[in-house]
Amino acid sequence: MKQIFTAASVEEAKELAVKEFGVSEEKISFSVLEEPKKSLFGKIKSEAKVEAEYTETKTDIAVKYIVDVLKAMELENVSVEAQEKEDGAVIEVNADGFEEMLGKKGELLDSLQYLASLACNRIDRDYFRISTDCNGFRERRKTQLEELARKIANNVKKNGRSSALEPMNPYERRIVHAAVSEIEGVTSQSKGEEPYRKVIISSTNPRKFDDRGGYRKGGRGRRNDRRSRPRSSGFDITTSFEKDYKKPKPEDSMQGAGLYSKIEF
Repeated sequence: MKQIFTAASVEEAKELAVKEFGVSEEKISFSVLEEPKKSLFGKIKSEAKVEAEYTETKTDIAVKYIVDVLKAMELENVSVEAQEKEDGAVIEVNADGFEEMLGKKGELLDSLQYLASLACNRIDRDYFRISTDCNGFRERRKTQLEELARKIANNVKKNGRSSALEPMNPYERRIVHAAVSEIEGVTSQSKGEEPYRKVIISSTNPRKFDDRGGYRKGGRGRRNDRRSRPRSSGFDITTSFEKDYKKPKPEDSMQGAGLYSKIEF
């Protein structure tokens, strides 16, 4: 983007360019085409003419997109600041009432992050990572997930039963996996398909359970107590409802069906 600005001085012309492009002066290249001229009596005969060139970066595109969305939401006192990193940028987003709208898991931040990434990465094939945050929400959420992962992992370690967490996005699943990896005796893996993909925490030394729900001690399971079973009277007293209920259902024969039929690690 290139544009010519005129003003009483070169500095004023630069200020106009900064205001027009909406970025800091450091991001604009200036070429002075004409210095201001004054008459013998100090009056300005001609103004300064400056050519300003600004090339939008992916960070600028992402910031502008988020600002436009927040304004469309009619939020006031919008503040969007970006800090560029080696392979992307972290964008701090604030506005009146914005933090209260984030949701328990930061769904609004995730949505803005995803859409802003699409907006800025469409200009070329080089992926630029966009991360959004609001008043330290990401760090607080990370702490909560780590505490949850450790709590469930310790329970799994004690009782030997695997436990599934609620569905999470890839970023949150990585946090859980990292926390579990620091605890001996347990392991974790992701199962299912997005957006229902979840982390399963399992024991590396699981207990063996019998068909009645109890776990085996010393390699022996519970013995069936035949004496406790009522003897058959020789008559079929099963109700028609029970007979119908016990009939095989079509879905009983489906192999590999269900939400987690496809498992990836």
